[in-house]
Amino acid sequence: MTTAAQSLVATDGNPYALSHLDALEAESVHIFREVAGEFERPVILFSGGKDSIVMLHLALKAFAPAAIPFSLLHVDTGHNFPEVIAYRDRTAAQHNLRLYVASVQDFIDDGRLRERPDGTRNPLQTVPLLDAIDSHKFDAVFGGGRRDEEKARAKERVFSLRDEFGAWDPRRQRPELWSLYNGRHAVGEHVRVFPLSNWTELDVWQYIERENIELPEIYYAHERDVFKRDGMWLTAGEWGGPKEHETVEKRLIRYRTVGDMSCTGAVDSDAATIADVIAEIAASRLTERGATRADDKLSEAAMEDRKREGYF
Repeated sequence: MTTAAQSLVATDGNPYALSHLDALEAESVHIFREVAGEFERPVILFSGGKDSIVMLHLALKAFAPAAIPFSLLHVDTGHNFPEVIAYRDRTAAQHNLRLYVASVQDFIDDGRLRERPDGTRNPLQTVPLLDAIDSHKFDAVFGGGRRDEEKARAKERVFSLRDEFGAWDPRRQRPELWSLYNGRHAVGEHVRVFPLSNWTELDVWQYIERENIELPEIYYAHERDVFKRDGMWLTAGEWGGPKEHETVEKRLIRYRTVGDMSCTGAVDSDAATIADVIAEIAASRLTERGATRADDKLSEAAMEDRKREGYF
């Protein structure tokens, strides 16, 4: 039996049933093609994190052997992990894709934003993101958000309408019965699109293993200088850590998710391979954001409040 034929055989022995990864892949590919057919200027949010990497991989599959008809956009906080930024630039060049970078630092320098007392810049990404969407006239913005990450994201549809101010209103969510997506929007509005909505963290890693997708090494166990704050291991950096009473130590850690260094925590781990990571995630009872993202712990509704303002 060929590899292609084997992928069609489900665990119940039905030769016509797709595996769960094939079904998820097919749904995501369909979403990319729907957007290409409905919108004029879509863009993919690409940070060099694992979800955006898988999203780009799916987009490349959706339009192969042609080039993908989208550009890339990254909202750079200025506090990102160097390994991830290097991966971002390398990948954009490898696939000959135009990469737009909206810099939080630029907005701080010209006075449109102010640094927060806690040093984190994740909440500051909204204004540069909306400015980039408006200035480049993007009408559809692909994001790597998944419903299993956080309860506010669980409320999102695949096509999420945003008003002329970029704000999300859960009361305006549209039904998506039978995978029918409504991309209609007024002038000034745009749509956020989430091709990975129905994926879980475990699905993402199993797909990475199956497709042999390269990731930044930060996702695997490595020794790193970190310090503990609010129960999380953070990387020391110019963003404001550590403080005088916080001790830096070298630990064997890895990152389940990556973002601004000031609010993205590492986990103690010896998972050095994809198989190790999959086993570790399968045994975990905490979502990646719940375990390692300090910005989501500012309040019970932190993510939803930011989404209403225009955040991812």
